Amino acid sequence: MLKQRIITAVLLLALFLPALFAPQAWPFVLLSLVLMGAGVWEWGRLNGRSFFVALLGAGFWLLLCGSLWQQGWHLQPHPLLWQFSGTLWILLGALLVKRGVIGWGLWPSVLRWGVGWGFLALAWLAMVQAHARGVNFLLSALALVWAADVLAYFTGRAFGGRWVRAKLAPAISPGKSWEGVFGGMAGVLLLGAGWRWADAHWSLSQTSLFTQLAAGGEVLWVLALLLLAAMSVVGDLVESLVKRSAGVKDSSGLLPGHGGVLDRVDALLPTLPLAMMMVTLMA
Repeated sequence: MLKQRIITAVLLLALFLPALFAPQAWPFVLLSLVLMGAGVWEWGRLNGRSFFVALLGAGFWLLLCGSLWQQGWHLQPHPLLWQFSGTLWILLGALLVKRGVIGWGLWPSVLRWGVGWGFLALAWLAMVQAHARGVNFLLSALALVWAADVLAYFTGRAFGGRWVRAKLAPAISPGKSWEGVFGGMAGVLLLGAGWRWADAHWSLSQTSLFTQLAAGGEVLWVLALLLLAAMSVVGDLVESLVKRSAGVKDSSGLLPGHGGVLDRVDALLPTLPLAMMMVTLMA
């Protein structure tokens, strides 16, 4: 399993890094579109679609998002879209987690399928726009999610249940604890402070998400990072409840040793649109 994880990670980096640092944007836009399209296929399978129907749905999604790309949607600011999507994720994410696995299964399957299309389309557009703001901006947004996830895991393993006996969401993800969430939030704040220091002292031509959020003042900066860290957990929980509803452990086997694409991008689905909402509001 470890060997598979390493090989898959190396192959993904071999694709991701050249696209990320390419002098033109289209390699990264195309790669992110294909990856999210694979996530759309997985979402269809998780929500009762057959292999063929899920594949057709992913193909249609790719054509739709590809046409938006051709029309230059990724180059336009879309402040109202980000305000809508950010607010929707906060409200809908909280509702989905509260209702849990049983509540998700009560939704019509077509509606559940369509919700995933919207989640993935917004995340793809947000990722592309974050890339257009600069590699530093995109990497800082990704690092925020990675830090929240990694620190939550280790803090939860070390201190889970010691301070708060109640589990975070036992019916959805029994292993997650409130201590893990708090540890992830603390890690994000430390990462943000360090990244801002690097932006200021290394005279980088592109500013990070952390520096751009500081335009609203220190209090808003802290609150914004705490919200982004919290919503990364919500994204993880939403995907977990969808998988539990489908009775599977991984979203697919597309990434050997890692599960599926959704298993790797679940925390990004709410976080990237929210990040774009915040920076457009502060512009």
